[in-house]
Amino acid sequence: MGFCWSRECGNRPCWAGHYVPCHAGWVGPTVLLCIYGFCSMMRPIEPFVAVFLTGTYKNLTTEQVTSQVIPVWTYSSAVLLVPVLLVTDFLRYKPVIVLQGLTYVTAFLLILVGSGVHWAQLAFFIYSIAMAADVAYFSYIYSVVPPSYYQRVTGYVRAAILLGYAAGALLAQLLVSFGVPLYYLAIVTLISVSIALITSCFLPMPKTSLFFNEAYSADQTKSSVDVNNSESWNFWGKSETAAKYVGRMFRTLILDCKKCYSSTMMLFFCIWAATGRCGFYQVSSYIQVLWVHIQPNNFTAYNGGVDAISTLSGAAASVAVGHVSLEWSVWGELVLGGFTLLIAGALFLMDLTSNIWISYTFYFLFKTIYMPLTTICTFQIAKKLNRRRYALVFGLNSFVGTVLQSVLTAVVINTKSVQLPITSQFITYASYFAAISLLFTVRGVYTVLHMKAARRRETTTCQRAHTCDEFV
Repeated sequence: MGFCWSRECGNRPCWAGHYVPCHAGWVGPTVLLCIYGFCSMMRPIEPFVAVFLTGTYKNLTTEQVTSQVIPVWTYSSAVLLVPVLLVTDFLRYKPVIVLQGLTYVTAFLLILVGSGVHWAQLAFFIYSIAMAADVAYFSYIYSVVPPSYYQRVTGYVRAAILLGYAAGALLAQLLVSFGVPLYYLAIVTLISVSIALITSCFLPMPKTSLFFNEAYSADQTKSSVDVNNSESWNFWGKSETAAKYVGRMFRTLILDCKKCYSSTMMLFFCIWAATGRCGFYQVSSYIQVLWVHIQPNNFTAYNGGVDAISTLSGAAASVAVGHVSLEWSVWGELVLGGFTLLIAGALFLMDLTSNIWISYTFYFLFKTIYMPLTTICTFQIAKKLNRRRYALVFGLNSFVGTVLQSVLTAVVINTKSVQLPITSQFITYASYFAAISLLFTVRGVYTVLHMKAARRRETTTCQRAHTCDEFV
């Protein structure tokens, strides 16, 4: 028994275990999660991590960073994403968020003090754990706030993430422009993610899970009955309950997958979300290597400024697209196809130029277009989903995108018979987006023509029915 922090019990003692440490019930967790998101994303070293690794600090070669270090993050993410997705709900989110903060600290500490390829690989492997734990961050808030605040809280959390990333990139650019060594950018990054880790420890622990709570509750109830009725309850009984829970969880996952992907329209939005994620992270991972190729040993590069401006521009475009009045179920696929073609064109031109400023400009265009397109996919998918399936579908989309990225990395970079140079890699990425554009343009034209034909038939049927009514 204790005081009711959420004020649900008024001035009476709380017997119900209301635990959210905020008089409004949602402000406290939201503020803490926004601080965590801002600090964990404010990583000034990231826009210059390739320069840091290949410079005098670590003395790695561009080929080592391209083919031995960065692919570790790609492959590890593909392996870790599903286990983390399954464990996150069972552990009720907060422990996984704390783990994410801890892995961020560990990864950037290794980047700061480690030396050699193996230390860099270990840092990127640990970093992949943090990236896989993103599903816990985006799911946690829905387990501690009332549904009426979901839209507002989601907006705050996403704004904190984008502002943190933009602030980190802008701070990096300012420090580099004033001649501050990259070593100190790594220190600032380590301090920022350490604050995020400390903040995560103060997040309230959800009482129940969000997605498999019913299955777990049923098994727990059954277990309680067994405890009361039998003195032989022991470890094996608990193991049996856990096995039943896992079995029910997987059956629920399979049924939910069937329901979620039964709609052809939603399936295509999921396809773009997965394939777009693959291409975006592949380009983002290797863009610094391309810039090092275009302008070697350029300590006064403007990588951070470009990252900051393109992030803010993409965020503004994402907000704007949310206010566009368009029948997305009809025109959405065609819009995705058309703008994906612009992305492909930007990548082609980014690769062909030898001018760093032109390359910066087309990267800005690439990122500004991608972010609103992924926003379109997100809200179109969310419209069709039950709340409890959000993490499942978005997690599966992320998993498919990461697997595709691993395959693309293996083929383009790590196949000994191929091992394309960085310029040829970007030609491949541009061709990849062009293929996606072709698929969605064809599908979009078919959808528009099909919907127009269906409406024509519906209008004709209504007119005939009206005529028959007048005749009668």
